[in-house]
Amino acid sequence: MERALVVDGSVGRPRRHVSARWLRDETGVLIGLAIVAVIFGVLIGPQFFRAANLELMARQTVIVCVAALGMTMVIISGGIDLSVGSVVALSTVVTALLLRASVGPAMAALGAVAAGAACGAINGILITQLRVVPFIVTLGTMLLVRGAAKGLADERRIEAPITWLNDLVRTVRDGRGLLLPSAIWIAAALAIAIALTLRYTRFGRHLFAIGSSERTARLCGVRIDWCKFAVYTLSAALAALAGVMEFSKLSVGDPTVAVGLELDVIAAVIIGGGSLLGGRGSVVGTIAGAAIMSVIQIGCSQQGLPNWVQQIVTGTIIVGAVALDRWRTKA
Repeated sequence: MERALVVDGSVGRPRRHVSARWLRDETGVLIGLAIVAVIFGVLIGPQFFRAANLELMARQTVIVCVAALGMTMVIISGGIDLSVGSVVALSTVVTALLLRASVGPAMAALGAVAAGAACGAINGILITQLRVVPFIVTLGTMLLVRGAAKGLADERRIEAPITWLNDLVRTVRDGRGLLLPSAIWIAAALAIAIALTLRYTRFGRHLFAIGSSERTARLCGVRIDWCKFAVYTLSAALAALAGVMEFSKLSVGDPTVAVGLELDVIAAVIIGGGSLLGGRGSVVGTIAGAAIMSVIQIGCSQQGLPNWVQQIVTGTIIVGAVALDRWRTKA
């Protein structure tokens, strides 16, 4: 935090250094997204850029993106959440169970988000009260929440009545043409809201301060425990909303879905300029990072590459993202 004040208050070279870092973090990842898209466009052909394929990539990105928006705030604060994928699975199960119990679709979605928020609140309480590092806490709750999802579903998929929730990530056609799925508009609204929160609110500034130097933030009067509790609760609620979108995609509650999703989410944040050490991250970078992951996965699939090759590519991206984070930290 002190370092940020010195940099922002200086002139000349330090200010240019800030600009250069911004270019590396946000413009750099946007350029990387364009390069990856062009590569697959050359390999696959013009059909890669057709509207239907672009919409497919957008629909694939939106679930990772919504969960990654919450992870962005967690990583900015210097934390991490490995339970995201399990919360998504739990959300699909809760949504399906509530719909089967004749609960309205809006209330079913709210119930799923509330269940996810409760999981995040548990993470926040354990981290702040037991003083256990977030990696260990969320590793444990990842297993705990996944087990709870399997128990609620009796270790099987749960069928649910068809409602408008099933259309969240589906293309809508009417007399005027093709409309984007509702989930994309929801993700866009959330991205704007979180970007404004991080940039213009006290809560957002406190997250950056905690991630930059928790000790300094505490001396400045920042309510560390409250901020951590709030950010983990909000992150899990967004993961649960991503789970509602996953339910829309699958039309069933599946306790085994989203295994490893937390890795894609974390990689999206790091590729987009976030730092595992905290104190840095942006919504624009996270969205671009999530888009890169989706473009590569869909491009590999349309190239006919086997699943094991896609897993190698995804693993390489994650390792590369961590290496990129270390390079940014030393730069």
